[in-house]
Amino acid sequence: MTLAESLSVLLLTWNNAYYRFRGFDEDHLVEIERLVDENLSAILGYRAREITALKEWEGPQIKKLFGDFEKELGPVGAAKALHMLAPLFFPLWDRGIAKAYGLELGKTGTNSRKYLAFMRVLKEMYSKLKGKILDGSNILKLIDEYNYCRYTKGWL
Repeated sequence: MTLAESLSVLLLTWNNAYYRFRGFDEDHLVEIERLVDENLSAILGYRAREITALKEWEGPQIKKLFGDFEKELGPVGAAKALHMLAPLFFPLWDRGIAKAYGLELGKTGTNSRKYLAFMRVLKEMYSKLKGKILDGSNILKLIDEYNYCRYTKGWL
């Protein structure tokens, strides 16, 4: 399987609500392949970094990258795809989580500024938690699991 095909399989299972109404066809896979191919160099650079390495000057590049993925995958799918490609750098969100952080999602294609703001908040959280989590867990994923339980499901 190609990287894009693997990513597609994960998106189909992890973001199934999006595809329930939209469907998934060959054209969509081609677009995912194009996104991955065109952005592979940047993605590989982010893959080697933690979110704590996020620099202010990177904002325009991250907004463009997120925006490109968002146009094809929606705002939640874009975050999921980027997280899977660079799991220590790109955080996960969904509509409930974004709203809880004061970043309520708008129409697809309009959320890159909000995602960057979310990254900045999670960078601070990550910095505070780093060194306190001893088992080598992905801190961004742990934050997401907390956010999901609290803001998406309302279990906490």
